[in-house]
Amino acid sequence: MKLNVGGLDRTLRVVAGLALIALAAIGTVGAWGYAGLILVATGAIGFCPAYPLLGLNTCATKKT
Repeated sequence: MKLNVGGLDRTLRVVAGLALIALAAIGTVGAWGYAGLILVATGAIGFCPAYPLLGLNTCATKKT
């Protein structure tokens, strides 16, 4: 499993995921807000399974 989620992308995923979870916990949004767990998980591990399917990669690549 190659990392494909870069630094800024990871940070935004974790922040947005925690915000969704918090909104779901206080009842502002429905249960779908717990989908923020997916954002937090992909941000934490640095891999998004949808990115290879879409041909995306936000990780900085090292030039040799």
